[in-house]
Amino acid sequence: MGTLILVVDDTRDSRELFAEYLRMAGFETIEATSGAEAIDKAGRLRPSAIVMDLEMPEMDGWEATRRLKADQRTCGIPVIALSAHVMEGARKKATEAGCAGFLPKPCYPIDVSVELERVLGSGCV
Repeated sequence: MGTLILVVDDTRDSRELFAEYLRMAGFETIEATSGAEAIDKAGRLRPSAIVMDLEMPEMDGWEATRRLKADQRTCGIPVIALSAHVMEGARKKATEAGCAGFLPKPCYPIDVSVELERVLGSGCV
């Protein structure tokens, strides 16, 4: 069994693109379409890392990350934020929510893979 990555994005094309690329890069992936679904799957399946879109309806990625970090079962799972909000304030807000990494959208799938290797390889949480 490989390293399990939870890919969270309400936009199907983005979610499937990143999940498929990560599978091709040797990761196992599961997908979630919302912040609430991400919290549920992370708690049950304990992925090695989470790639989280920040802009989602109902519960955004910032709130989902804060809840994951507040839960003893999931607080150690590194979260990499993906956001079209590329201003420095968005990066700071993501870090304050508990994200271990931040990538602006659009980005190449390889950028996500490299960032995952960084946070997983460094033991960053």
